[in-house]
Formats: sequence, structure tokens, C-alpha cells
Amino acid sequence: MKALLLIDIQNGFCPGGNLPVPEGDKIVPIVNRLIEDGGYDLIVASQDWHPENHGSFASRHPGKKPFEMGELSGQPQMMWPDHCVQETADADFHPDLNTDAIDFIQQKGENPAIDSYSAFRDNDRAAVTGLANYLRAQQVTELDLCGLATDYCVKFSALDALEMLPDVKVRFIKDASRGIDPKGVKQAIAEMEAKGVTILTSRDILRS
Repeated sequence: MKALLLIDIQNGFCPGGNLPVPEGDKIVPIVNRLIEDGGYDLIVASQDWHPENHGSFASRHPGKKPFEMGELSGQPQMMWPDHCVQETADADFHPDLNTDAIDFIQQKGENPAIDSYSAFRDNDRAAVTGLANYLRAQQVTELDLCGLATDYCVKFSALDALEMLPDVKVRFIKDASRGIDPKGVKQAIAEMEAKGVTILTSRDILRS
């Protein structure tokens, strides 16, 4: 069973959103081609789904500004702009994304006391989302990942997939993803590759 995991392709992470990733919207046509012609048996998507009082928001910490480091539940935490709040347009998937093809949506980041970059578990690695169990139940053997942002949610999802689904081949689709910081993207790709994630492009998949 071959699955495609789409990470947080939401309005909030695209131009015009509350936490835009540069050119985040540019991946949508590529992702749609992968959905249509990538030969996947299963399409899964993660969705940042924060309560309005989420502790990662700078607005919840007097004196803190977005993109400053702070603390959340005793751990270092990047302070983010309010983003992807539940039941808002910012949290919706990008309108051009082929959501009709998505078989399963895993929402994450619902606990206000801890952030959740990975689609598989919270940042404290204590609470799991249930996505690993779902993919296991579907007998997934190959998992391709792409989305937003490479240096945060995509990287952490890929590394958790390796650890939590040790029998699954994990691949990262570079051109169907975008990141926040170019240096961070380069480091994230190097880290994923060093840990055993295969790095490829959509052309490699669509050609095969």
C-alpha cells in the first residue's frame, strides 16, 4: 500500500495567511498532479487545528512578539502569530487543493499546552495523534510526504514516520514542499536524508 501524506497545506501557511510560507501556494498544482497521477492507494492530510488560546501564540505571552523564542510548558518554544485557529478560514485547506481525493484527515495542535509540528505526535513526544495506527491498519508500506513547511512540520513528520513506522519506506518530495527559512530547509533536508528518508522530486514519481 502506497500512501501520500500532505502536511498542512492550509490557507494560514500560504500567501495571505497568518503564518505564510514563501511561495507556499506554488506547491498546490504539483500536489494535485501527484494525487492524480502518482499511483497512490491512499491520500492522507494533516491539518493544524489550534484552539484560539494556543500557548504557541505570541499573543498569549505579554511582551512577546512573533518569531521570538519563549517557553511553553517548561520547554523552549518559538512564538508564532495566531494561525490555523479552529473553524476559521485560516485553518481551511488551500481552496485549489484537491480535497475530494483525501481519504483521511489528521488534525493536530489541539492541546493549548503543547505545540505539535509532527502529524504523528506532539512536540513533547508524549501524546500521539493516532496517524501511525491508522497507516498501520491500512497496511501502508510506502509513505511519501510533502507540504508546509519543510523545516518544521514536514521534517518532524518525516522523522517521526521513520521512528514510529519502522517497516515503512519514507520519502520526501522536495519540489512539492516549501520552507520558512532557506538555511533551515537545507538543514532539514540534510537531517532527513541522514536519518534514512529518501529525497526525491515529483518528476521521479510521475515518471515511474
